[in-house]
Amino acid sequence: MRVDVHGVRLEVQVSGSGADVLLVHGYPDTHACWRYQVAALNAAGYRTIAPDLRGFGASDKPSGTGEYELSRHAADLLGVLDHMGVERVHLVGHDWGSVLVQLVAATAPHRVASVTCMSVGRPGSAMAAGLEQWQKSWYMLLFQFEGVAERWLAQDDFRHARQLLAGHPDREEVIERLRDPEELSSTLAIYRTGARPEQLTAPQAADGPSLPSPVMGIWSSGDPFLTEHSMTALGRHVNGQWRYERLEGPGHWMQLEAPDRVNELLLDFLAGAGGPSAPAR
Repeated sequence: MRVDVHGVRLEVQVSGSGADVLLVHGYPDTHACWRYQVAALNAAGYRTIAPDLRGFGASDKPSGTGEYELSRHAADLLGVLDHMGVERVHLVGHDWGSVLVQLVAATAPHRVASVTCMSVGRPGSAMAAGLEQWQKSWYMLLFQFEGVAERWLAQDDFRHARQLLAGHPDREEVIERLRDPEELSSTLAIYRTGARPEQLTAPQAADGPSLPSPVMGIWSSGDPFLTEHSMTALGRHVNGQWRYERLEGPGHWMQLEAPDRVNELLLDFLAGAGGPSAPAR
């Protein structure tokens, strides 16, 4: 379905019935990255709401980097919930989606039943993790250069993009989307607003808004982009129940690489957060 929020039209995949779960993707994905979780959640008695963020997939791609500030993305997500009449929701985010669900939770804690963060933990904590994380995150600085990053990703039939996305199970489908110059630039805009150099190098405040519990963080040991510290540090900013899960083996796109393991964790966590009971194992 198409939902109009704040002057943009978002593509939103809605299915199932029951308690609501908002699934938020990251770069360079769309709602399709959640297909295995959607099936499992619907079967377990949840309604899933999975939008394409502005600039991604079938959603509108407004011009101007300022249109992609993280606050606009978060407002879009709350607008989708308002459109659908959702008062309380379980939030699940991967990659940039993890950052965004944390922002939604901090902005509107009364509307949050639980928060699940996958791959990316506390915003800013990754850069405090030291040299290893900086080495893994080199591409974030490259992505700041408009035009340069686009040319680098696209040259030689997207050779560099293929290398960067080597572990993505849907890599070729992603490359086909990025052949559209508009999408290539609009998907990079989230780095240009959410990972500016001054943000990456600024001292990180020890306090800041806490997340309403319960919160679960999931990190996978094969992730080439993020250290474990970037996720475990999130626990210090949870106001209440915190659960950390480490998956051995999968890379960055754990929900596609190890869907059964992710689904088991997610269903168990949501059941403990007031959702339908998880199936017996």
